[in-house]
Amino acid sequence: MNATSAEAEQAPGRIILLTTSHRVAPGLLSWSAWQTLHGADRVLCADGAHPQLPYLREAGISVDEASPTAEELVDICAGGRTVVVVATGEGEPALTDGLARLAGSGRFHMPDLELLPASYDLPGARLLDLVQVMDRIRNECPWSSQQTHKGLAKYAIEEAYELVEAIEDGDADELREELGDVLLQVVFHARIAEEDTGSPYSIDDVAGGIVTKLIHRHPHVFGDETATTPEEVKEHWLRTKAAEKQRTSVTDGVPLGQPGLALAAKLASRVRTAGLDVPLPKAEGVGYDLLALASRAEADGVDPEAALRAAARAYRDAIRETEGV
Repeated sequence: MNATSAEAEQAPGRIILLTTSHRVAPGLLSWSAWQTLHGADRVLCADGAHPQLPYLREAGISVDEASPTAEELVDICAGGRTVVVVATGEGEPALTDGLARLAGSGRFHMPDLELLPASYDLPGARLLDLVQVMDRIRNECPWSSQQTHKGLAKYAIEEAYELVEAIEDGDADELREELGDVLLQVVFHARIAEEDTGSPYSIDDVAGGIVTKLIHRHPHVFGDETATTPEEVKEHWLRTKAAEKQRTSVTDGVPLGQPGLALAAKLASRVRTAGLDVPLPKAEGVGYDLLALASRAEADGVDPEAALRAAARAYRDAIRETEGV
């Protein structure tokens, strides 16, 4: 055996841990991953039901269903061989921990160890996890499986108010959590809607609908129109919305169940935007006084609901100070 052959026989080789995302369709691997798989001396996978295996074999890659120990894997790599380990969902922690112990012992001529992500999550990929978790909860949780749109309505309102509170408090961590709670309401309602025997729809239909709406109402982004100011953007939005809804009154679509100050401000905004001259009703009583204040606030660019909440918070603080709390 010449020197070159002896060196090759003693070469430690390479171990490549190939990871994939379950949020990406099986078989959609990076080009570098395919090159590595085709060039490997052996490809191993401990999970015979791994979703990638049918696609690897279809591509002509021989995969051995095996779960060697760290020491066994080092032996397999001896002689300069490259071994690719297709990681399971847990990422092979037992194997990597074992390799770390061998390397730390100093008794082994360790192969090169490389982590190769074969597929990456796109932005929003964790939403797929939420949909899957919600589906399981709907099927298996005694409480969640019995909920209806009407039964959940109060929670949507509560979570929306908690979100507003987090925004006003300026607490970033709380805001992130409350956004998740609001998102849960959307996914929960969409999951319930899948079971509607009359007109079922899914979270994909919900997302598809809002995507279509956003594209249509932003012709300055996705079309040929131009808008350089927020006012022009709002004009585009209102014009396309009016064409979509074909409403007969500027009050159409204003939810009457919202808080009174917000309702009054919304109506005043619709009147002002439409250029209508509608005098406020003249009558005695605190309700009409509040209506006038809400209309004035809206004209001044002030959200009367937020302004009242801020004042109420100051009042609460004064109460607590008086109480010595």
